[in-house]
Amino acid sequence: MVGTVNTYRRVIALTGPLLPLVSFLARLPVAMSQFGSFLLVAQTSGSLATAGVVGGALSLGQVVFGPVLGWLADRHGQRSVVLTAAAVNAVATAALVAGALTHLATVPLAAIGALTGASVPLIGPLARTRSVALARRAGSDESVVGAVHALEGTLDEVSFVFGPALVGLAALLAHPAVALGAAAGLVAVFGTVYALHPTAAVTAGYPRTESGGGAPARGRGTGRRVRPPGVVYAVRGSLALQGAMFGACQAGITALTIRLGVPDQAAVVYSAMGVVSAAVGLSLGALPARIGLRLRWRVATGAALVLSAPLLFTDGLWPLYAVVTVLGAAYAPHLITAFALTERAVEPARLSTSMAFAASCLVAGQATALVLCGRLAEWYGPAGAFAVAVGAAALCLTLALVTRVPAARTHTAAFVPGPRTASPVSGENGAAYAGR
Repeated sequence: MVGTVNTYRRVIALTGPLLPLVSFLARLPVAMSQFGSFLLVAQTSGSLATAGVVGGALSLGQVVFGPVLGWLADRHGQRSVVLTAAAVNAVATAALVAGALTHLATVPLAAIGALTGASVPLIGPLARTRSVALARRAGSDESVVGAVHALEGTLDEVSFVFGPALVGLAALLAHPAVALGAAAGLVAVFGTVYALHPTAAVTAGYPRTESGGGAPARGRGTGRRVRPPGVVYAVRGSLALQGAMFGACQAGITALTIRLGVPDQAAVVYSAMGVVSAAVGLSLGALPARIGLRLRWRVATGAALVLSAPLLFTDGLWPLYAVVTVLGAAYAPHLITAFALTERAVEPARLSTSMAFAASCLVAGQATALVLCGRLAEWYGPAGAFAVAVGAAALCLTLALVTRVPAARTHTAAFVPGPRTASPVSGENGAAYAGR
């Protein structure tokens, strides 16, 4: 326990105590916008179909343009990209609220939803990139880098627990528009603070050059970019399947609680899974580096399969709580390991892009499963949706078993952003952030 605390202290010494707090508050709007937009449009239009169209457009915008924002952050630095995205996202979210309240037609409302999703500032993936860069510049060992991934994964999990909960509370006490209005304010304020934080200097971008200056590596003598190793694509597939598990569980939990006559319990059940997932994710910082990522990937996906199987036979509220809560213990380890594998395998110059691709795969899997499993739950009951979760877990385990995972870091180049950065962040400079 003491060793874990000391490891996280080293992480905070690199980032400063303000950065994790700011990045968490800037992540909340992402978790609030999807659920909040669905509730708002459903209430103002009276149509679940319209709400689904707008919510789907929002997810599609994020999936398609998320990697583009990551690429821009790699090329031009996080500061300018996040400042622009946060401003556009705040305005788009406010426009979505206004459009829903004024009963705008479905097509223009969906277009605004797509812009809202496309402008999500990707604080989660970018915060991972920034924290890893700080750790690498300071010469930190693998235990600290692992703790960075564990902390960032936990912040993601907590935000996706509290985000929908805040939306539900606002809808209960006032109106869903209040929740989306708060999301617009959060992204405008804390997205800007995150962009302007001094640690943004370590992610100042990699200008395009043929050699030197930290430019992305190219094939020797070919002038073409080096393709990421196969493990990166396998991890993206695994994350898409993880998203499918999330979507299937959401649909199945909702269907079962409706059947049991307690629909309000759906959000509470799902939140319980998220709380356990976050707690287990934070504890991963205690794992020694000798327990490699390949083993962690296989154990996490195997646990997801074993722990999700009882969902097929769950037909009561308390058994549902028990099964879903225990299942949460497998989710964060898989997510944290997947992002750690991505960081280890890709070039530093493309880390933001790769992290954004990974996050987009997760969102795409979840959105697709929600649409599919909603229909399956209607036709075959909750077990129809839960079967998708179990099937996705089996495919995740298969990927983990058949994918060749490099035993060591694929790219050993230091994090050296382009010439616009005045000086790299060393351990000494990193510690200076602790007072910010």
